[in-house]
Amino acid sequence: MRFIEEVVVEEFLPTFRSMLAEDLRGRGLTQSDVADLIGISQSAVSKYAHGEVARNRRLLADERMVNLVERIGDGLTDGEMSPVQALVETEVVIRQLEQGDVLAQLHQDEVPELASYGGAFDVHDPDSDVRVAEQALASVRRGLTVIENTTDFARYIPAVGTNLVEALPDATGIEDVVAVPGRIIELKGRPEIPAEPEFGVSEYVASVLLTAREHGSNARAAINVRYDPTVIDTLESRGHTAAEFDAETGIDDAIPKALVATPDADILYQTGGFGIEPVIYLLGADAPTVAQRLLDSF
Repeated sequence: MRFIEEVVVEEFLPTFRSMLAEDLRGRGLTQSDVADLIGISQSAVSKYAHGEVARNRRLLADERMVNLVERIGDGLTDGEMSPVQALVETEVVIRQLEQGDVLAQLHQDEVPELASYGGAFDVHDPDSDVRVAEQALASVRRGLTVIENTTDFARYIPAVGTNLVEALPDATGIEDVVAVPGRIIELKGRPEIPAEPEFGVSEYVASVLLTAREHGSNARAAINVRYDPTVIDTLESRGHTAAEFDAETGIDDAIPKALVATPDADILYQTGGFGIEPVIYLLGADAPTVAQRLLDSF
């Protein structure tokens, strides 16, 4: 685990300080003056000014860094900028460079896994794509823990297998839905989870969830189990609403029709068809919630 703050300390800070020390010395300030303005020792100023500290080439050549150093050098030299203002100006540039920019790219070099999220993001943003995606993955893991700790669950796994899925808030396709690769199966009377959850590995359960969301449901998660009218009755007795859809009609048509008839449905089910196994889908706010609600109904 490597934080972007470490990149700032190890790459940005020595590069910036050396550039600023070099700039201020070039304006005729003594090492003592520079040390006082920057807030470091004279020996450190000497190392920075004489190129004895490694500098990051990408930052060194960045126009914003060059402009920042020049602006701070001008301000500190003529007294129009206080050290506090210089600090604030520098912090602003750091935040800019962290938001999908040079520092973010350097961070990605240190943590290659970040590349899988693509695009530009701010690692400090509480709503960043990275944080939201990791929260969805963690949510499904918690839901799977609920399932693993319930041995009775295996009796409700259909022949086609079960999946527990959770969609990103703005999901538009199965690549935006976390699920279990290969689905959960029954093995020796226990639920077997074949691999860690990941994005884009569920087709049918994810499609049911996405179709329901597209037609009015605000659910973020779904789970499927073997059809059992007792499970539906129990869930309905606890305030949930069920809607049946036609198994032999494609879900793109069948689920919208079911939701038109029962807009607040959070249980979707079909009772089978030619070569089609009957299945229940329970929808909810997140993966742990739907897993627990379903298990409580057994």
